Amino acid sequence: MNSIDLFVKHWGSKQAMVPISSEDIAELEAKLNAYLPESYKYLISTYGLVHTPNVLTKICDLGVDISEVQDFLSLDDVFSLSKLYEMSGMPTGHVLFASDCKGNMFCFKLSDCENKQVDAPVWFYDHGLCTVNKVSNSFSEWLEQFNAL
Repeated sequence: MNSIDLFVKHWGSKQAMVPISSEDIAELEAKLNAYLPESYKYLISTYGLVHTPNVLTKICDLGVDISEVQDFLSLDDVFSLSKLYEMSGMPTGHVLFASDCKGNMFCFKLSDCENKQVDAPVWFYDHGLCTVNKVSNSFSEWLEQFNAL
């Protein structure tokens, strides 16, 4: 999980983060009827909800064409916003887990979460276009692109 540790070290804000208990994660998985990727569960159970305000600045400074992540969602928000975004136009079958600064979301496909897995592809929901596009083959790879900046 080296890419995850490096991501938090380089990009996580200095505000205190509280790790999320495995019981709370299991409760969310039961509500979703899905298995979240182990890599994502490692991030939130080890570090908590990461806030990354400096990613946008770095992406703009470098002129890199990737969508920035700003906040990882609370478990309550993962569940409720996934439902709310579907009601407001997002294609069904996604689990939101993080946002950028413009209301767009990063998510996993529910179909990728039917079985336990170490990692899963990351998708980007553009709320203005109501489209979902794959941005990485795995959660770890997705974080690694920010580490490479």
